[in-house]
Amino acid sequence: MTAIECTALSKDFPVGFWRPRPRRALDKLSLQVEAGEIFGFLGHNGAGKTTTLKLLLRLVYPTSGSARILNLPIGDPRLAAQIGYLPETPYFYDYLTCRELLSYYAELSGVPAATRPAAVLSALRRLGMEPHADLSLRKCSKGMLQRVGLAQAIVHQPRVIFLDEPMSGLDPLGRREVRDLMLQLKAEGATIFFSTHILSDAEQICDRVAILHRGRLRGMGRLDELLAEPRPEFEVIWAPLPGRAQPDAWAQSAQLLSQNGQRRSVVAATELWNWLDALRTQGGSLLSVTPLRRSLEEVYFQEAGTTPTPGDVA
Repeated sequence: MTAIECTALSKDFPVGFWRPRPRRALDKLSLQVEAGEIFGFLGHNGAGKTTTLKLLLRLVYPTSGSARILNLPIGDPRLAAQIGYLPETPYFYDYLTCRELLSYYAELSGVPAATRPAAVLSALRRLGMEPHADLSLRKCSKGMLQRVGLAQAIVHQPRVIFLDEPMSGLDPLGRREVRDLMLQLKAEGATIFFSTHILSDAEQICDRVAILHRGRLRGMGRLDELLAEPRPEFEVIWAPLPGRAQPDAWAQSAQLLSQNGQRRSVVAATELWNWLDALRTQGGSLLSVTPLRRSLEEVYFQEAGTTPTPGDVA
């Protein structure tokens, strides 16, 4: 079953003061997200990820194209109780407590009054915020506010959850807990569509990913398929024999010295056997040979048709 479907979805924004001209933020996006999967929407800052989420949630209106969620057109009132959303920079009324905020959102999402307190407590517990349920939001840290934002997105047990940079502001432990939560929600049957520029997070939990670059879809597929193509290189871990000179071939390879004296070299497949012969001749010790696989970062830059620059992705 298809949970989310976009067909040639486009959005233009006017740019300029005296004579505003349209700037295309999203260009004819077409994709499908299947029910029950974690779908990663990848791209650098300004690629159009947030614009896509706002279009799907009907916070802004498309210039052209269409989209459907749970086989209903976006904007259908029946979707309100079926979807959850965490914006990239959530803002909440500072003088509410965490419990009061979640109770408010639960009511907006149609949770019955009789079950509302239990639903709020369950959401707080899942995000580790139960001990802070009655803490005023103005006294919460950035990471705590991010957890509260995640809790409000799931308090009504939606079938489709949209998360915009959900790991923003979280420490490494918090990021791991959010990843575990997303996997739990998937196991419970929820569909998760989340945008991120942190590729390592997407690589760990996504079933499929889409790569957006300057408003255009550049690639999409299952992670195991995208990363299946091997790199024509091997990682060799070795230890040199003390007092022996190293052949030029060793010096030309990328060597990293570890604390225990072992070295790591990246060797081209075409040179591997010659390299190993040189190692044996010089009396070095071979510890391991491992074929290198592509990383999601390599796939991203290949599909985007660009080279990495500081700040593009992390």
